[in-house]
This record gives sequence, C-alpha cells and structure tokens, in this order.
Amino acid sequence: REVTVVGKHCESGDVLVRDLPLPADVRPGDLLAVPASGAYQRSMASNYNHVTRPPVVAVRDGAARVIVRRETEEDLLRLYV
Repeated sequence: REVTVVGKHCESGDVLVRDLPLPADVRPGDLLAVPASGAYQRSMASNYNHVTRPPVVAVRDGAARVIVRRETEEDLLRLYV
C-alpha cells in the first residue's frame, strides 16, 4: 500500500516521503530507515521545540552500528542553570 511518511522533525506538518509503497505488514512502532531527510540531517539539526536529535547509524554489509548516540532529555536540560 502507498503511505505518506511524516515525522516529528521541525513543524507538525513535516512530510518525509509522499506516496511511498510499503509492505502490508508494516505496523505502527516499526522502524523505517530514511537515508536522507533534507534539512533535518545531523549537520542542520537543532533542538527547536526541544526535540532531541536521533542517533546516527552506519550500515555496512548488513551490520548496523551507532556512531553518534541519540540525544536524551537530560542532554537538553543540562544547559539550564
């Protein structure tokens, strides 16, 4: 089936991919790997709206490893005095 993939990136109306064919067995909570998401890449990421940045994951020959860890709420709050 064709779906539109949206996400919590910058604004509530952000769309990553329109009319993407996905297998019928994809369910809420499943993870989708998106190789590029425009201005939302790590180099342009910010904490606008206090949204934590996702991890950066490298994939090679079917093996994945985290090369930059996911930000936590604690990371955001540690800047406050």
